[in-house]
Amino acid sequence: MRLVCRPSIKHQLPILDFLAPSLIGYPQRPRHASITTSAASPVSEPEPASLQSESKAKRRRPLSKEQKDFLDSALRVNQAGELAATLIYTAQTPPIIKAHPHLRPLMKHMYDQEAGHFDTFNHLLAKHRIRPTAMYPVWKFAATALGWGTAMMGREAAMACTEAVETEIGGHYNGQVRVLLQWMKDMEERGEEVGEEVRELVKTLKRIRDEELEHLDHAVEHDAKKAEGYTILTNVIRGGCRGAIWISERV
Repeated sequence: MRLVCRPSIKHQLPILDFLAPSLIGYPQRPRHASITTSAASPVSEPEPASLQSESKAKRRRPLSKEQKDFLDSALRVNQAGELAATLIYTAQTPPIIKAHPHLRPLMKHMYDQEAGHFDTFNHLLAKHRIRPTAMYPVWKFAATALGWGTAMMGREAAMACTEAVETEIGGHYNGQVRVLLQWMKDMEERGEEVGEEVRELVKTLKRIRDEELEHLDHAVEHDAKKAEGYTILTNVIRGGCRGAIWISERV
């Protein structure tokens, strides 16, 4: 698979001294809270045979321009979203763990996963020479402000922020996975070979989506819905996420 070629920009995550390793590991949760978006839930995904094993078909057709453009925008917006997630947690963590020291392992666990996602998409952008969104400086400021602002409002508001963001991001990843699985299904029906990179990308997106939904579960369990002005707060954040996704896919 060959994607759209554009110059790459390399970014590094900030060093977070306050996120010291904890002796208490934070276990992953297999269940997920409901996603209230139009995207399909994980259980409704088709499962092409080629996702689990290498296709035996002989023919391989290059991706169309439309498919390449989809992957270009998808990877660009994913990288921007994961940058924003790391910055939200960077801003939230100091005031949250100062007031609630028992949340240090949870905040570190979620940050570490987001940092891993960010590294993954940085690698994919560099590998396929896809440029990051031109809105990078704006999203960096907005994410930091959102993280700090919700942390100042209290633990419940910070968790409501996570719930709102992960609801939108989980649905966003679901949509991408559905598209790619449909591509694979169509290729199989035409007797074409599904490339290794496409299969690995689907597996990567599903893994990252499931980890994002794990964060949603944690947020709900830690009283996200008890935040003051919960409905207004989460609706505003979700609307901002949808707007940022729409813009980053195009710019």
